[in-house]
Amino acid sequence: MEVIFWLAVGVIASAVLLKCVHHKSSEFRLKILGYALIIAALIYVLFAILASNLAWIGIESLGVLLYGAFYILSKSRSSYLLAVGWLLHPIWDVGLHLVGPGSSVAPEWYVIMCISFDITIAWYLLAQARVGKIA
Repeated sequence: MEVIFWLAVGVIASAVLLKCVHHKSSEFRLKILGYALIIAALIYVLFAILASNLAWIGIESLGVLLYGAFYILSKSRSSYLLAVGWLLHPIWDVGLHLVGPGSSVAPEWYVIMCISFDITIAWYLLAQARVGKIA
């Protein structure tokens, strides 16, 4: 039951973000959702800092660079790349933090919430691109 609760919180949190940006220009939406992807990765750096784990600070910093690259590339190529970044982030969540070696770094509730948040944002971006509302 707790997993369902945190998944729901992730969907609600993403819905609030999407509600705030939905009626803005496509450039603004892409910028905010790109920054949000970087922030989602930065939160894991914060957890690593709080755990005083230098190795994980490095690993999580690589994640920031990786997801930041998806945002940067989406600006010059296609919004689909930003959606791909959001779709790949749950793999990071699950593979490293839910069942992987980073489970001691990030709290389980956050990882679960992040999974549904990521997928909801990716779905939104894909749906908007498909109907031509985002370049």
